[in-house]
Amino acid sequence: MSLTEIPLLLDGPAGALEALYLGRADARGLALICHPHPLFAGSMHNKVVATLQRAARDAGYATLRFNFRGVGQSPGEHANGEGEIDDAEAAANWLLAEHPGLPLTLCGFSFGACVAACLGGRLERRGVEVAQLLMLAPPVERFAVDGRLPEAGPLYVIQPEDDEVVTPAAVYAWSAALERPHELLKVAECGHFFHGKLNELKALVLPRLHS
Repeated sequence: MSLTEIPLLLDGPAGALEALYLGRADARGLALICHPHPLFAGSMHNKVVATLQRAARDAGYATLRFNFRGVGQSPGEHANGEGEIDDAEAAANWLLAEHPGLPLTLCGFSFGACVAACLGGRLERRGVEVAQLLMLAPPVERFAVDGRLPEAGPLYVIQPEDDEVVTPAAVYAWSAALERPHELLKVAECGHFFHGKLNELKALVLPRLHS
């Protein structure tokens, strides 16, 4: 069985969404992965996104990562987060249709973490269960997610302690005030893009995907 991603163009609300999909007949779950900010060179090829995909692959998941509107071969323009949630919903709908009945895990890095979080709440309101939500370095100081997260399923927040893009103290304060059960994982001596820490990141993510 091949564990190589294949390129796809998926129907999206602003046009086709460029994507990479790993399908597998033995999948134990599904992982949708959202990339960082489109206006700051974020794409599905980001190395943190790629690390999340490999972790999900190694945990036995079918995976889908995609480019938001206006990135790569996905037409359209940046839509300040709200349109990107629509893009992510379209990608999730496609993945769920390909693998009906399998649990869906949502993952996101930076801007994509907040998109994934808001998507989770939207899906839950539709009656779609979100098995897990992983938020890496979420810019909660700039992207409103309060009241929009899914209420059920494990939530993991992974925050670099030396983040130069997202203020760690803001993430810690948000976590402390969040009434929803969750796990906050701090990565020491680590910047926003997890330089030199990708193996450590994968080691944090893998057991949580196996849980």
